[in-house]
Formats: sequence, C-alpha cells, structure tokens
Amino acid sequence: MSVRAVRGATQISANSVEAISDGVKELIAAIMRANSLTPSSVISVIFTSTPDLTAAFPAAACREIGFEAVPLIGAVEVDVPGALERTIRVMLHAESSLVPEQISHVYLHAAQSLRRDIAQ
Repeated sequence: MSVRAVRGATQISANSVEAISDGVKELIAAIMRANSLTPSSVISVIFTSTPDLTAAFPAAACREIGFEAVPLIGAVEVDVPGALERTIRVMLHAESSLVPEQISHVYLHAAQSLRRDIAQ
C-alpha cells in the first residue's frame, strides 16, 4: 500500500447548508467509489471553498458519512477574479494499492471545466 492523493471539485447550486452538504456528500462518495476506497483507508481530507460559500463547513458534511475519525480541514480558496463560483475543492489522502496513473480524480457539474487534464 502507498499513500495517494486524490483531487476533486464540484460546483453547488447555492450558498446554503443543504447545498453544501449535498455537494460534499456527492463528491466524496464519487471519489470513494471511483478509487475503491473506504473511510478507514483515508488518512486526511483538505477542503477549500470559494469565498461565496459561507453557510456551512464542508468538513461537517463529510463527518456525517463515516469520516468521524479522519482528520478534516477546510480553507477559503483564493478569490481570483472570474473564477468559478460556488465551488468546493478537495484533496483526499488515502492508502491505496493503485498506482498514480490509476487514480481517478473526480470533477462534478461545472467544476469539470477546472481540470480537464486529470478529470474522469
């Protein structure tokens, strides 16, 4: 087993607790499925949110889906003019038998435009 980093992002519909929670849960579930991971294989998760998302912490939603024992942290993304709004990004570190080229980075909704080079 090696430590691997998995990237992902999603654009959510609104700055609300429900939209942030639903977006995080959808994104994390997709990353876990795509890379055959379980919460026990996850070492840590870093979330960033665009400055327009203030209604909830993304990490709080992640704790609701089995990540209670995983270190989670959130930060505000750099406020670059013209950047995609209402976007949550994630970098998840996990133990995996996959080689780097087999890792599936997951970008959902309009966030697919962020990293066409590595997105699924």
